[in-house]
Amino acid sequence: MAMTMAGSVALPADRETVWAALNDPEILRRCIPGCQELVATGDTGFQATAKVSIGPVKATFKGAVTLSDIDPPNGYRISGEGQGGVAGFAKGGAKVSLAEQEGGGTLLSYDVEAQVGGKIAQLGGRLVNGVAKKYADEFFATFARTLAEAPAAAPQAAATPG
Repeated sequence: MAMTMAGSVALPADRETVWAALNDPEILRRCIPGCQELVATGDTGFQATAKVSIGPVKATFKGAVTLSDIDPPNGYRISGEGQGGVAGFAKGGAKVSLAEQEGGGTLLSYDVEAQVGGKIAQLGGRLVNGVAKKYADEFFATFARTLAEAPAAAPQAAATPG
């Protein structure tokens, strides 16, 4: 079963700070709902373990995450594939873009495409999409909170237009 999701979120930090956070495995691990482990396997890869619940199906997914089309501090493509045992599999990716907002802060936009199979796919698109949206909302709320709590970056006297 395929699904797509797109959206954007205003973040209370400059683009460089948001970019750094999007590339920090510890920050991502804390923000991804159910994530138990996120370990860098190189400059552009991670091994991940996450516990998810979709309706009556609870599973621990293990998989690999890869970053590509890396364009600092404007965005990247994140792709992943995970196995959840008898629950099934999930794979997909997202294009993530960052833009400066007027008045400060950063607008993060995302466009997600994913596929799920196995027991999860049998639950139906409405339930799976609803849970995916809930997890995305939870990730971005936690990510925004984490950025707001981080010490503010020192202003750059000679900021060059990007």
